[in-house]
Amino acid sequence: MEIDRPLPNPMTPEAKPYWDGLREQKLMLPKCGACGHVFWYPRVACPRCHARSIGWIQSKGRGTLHAFEIGYQSFNKAFKVPTPYVLAMVELAEGPRMLSNLINVEADPRKLTCDMPVEVVFSKLTDEVTLPLFQPAGR
Repeated sequence: MEIDRPLPNPMTPEAKPYWDGLREQKLMLPKCGACGHVFWYPRVACPRCHARSIGWIQSKGRGTLHAFEIGYQSFNKAFKVPTPYVLAMVELAEGPRMLSNLINVEADPRKLTCDMPVEVVFSKLTDEVTLPLFQPAGR
């Protein structure tokens, strides 16, 4: 399979549980041990209370489409994702919002609606890197 985008560098200690989970087809989210806040993106301290007691939970992998944009061209030659594509802000059931792509749906603003239910789909790019993409729920 040809890789259609630049590979992220998943080797930061804060994000290791996230990338390890994706390889096992699990969407893992950081959760504060002090206040219980579930957040995205991985970091050393809770964005709400600033505690450093960060644990991890497995997301249900479901949420809603919060916002979207349809891309008709790529501004970087390293991105070979076929156009048009849907850039999606997904609000996960656990609370945080995550930026990803919406796949298995026509990139047509008349067919996409905010608040539509979505679910995670795992896209293995290499043995080390798997990405979480989303599709309409029930596909």
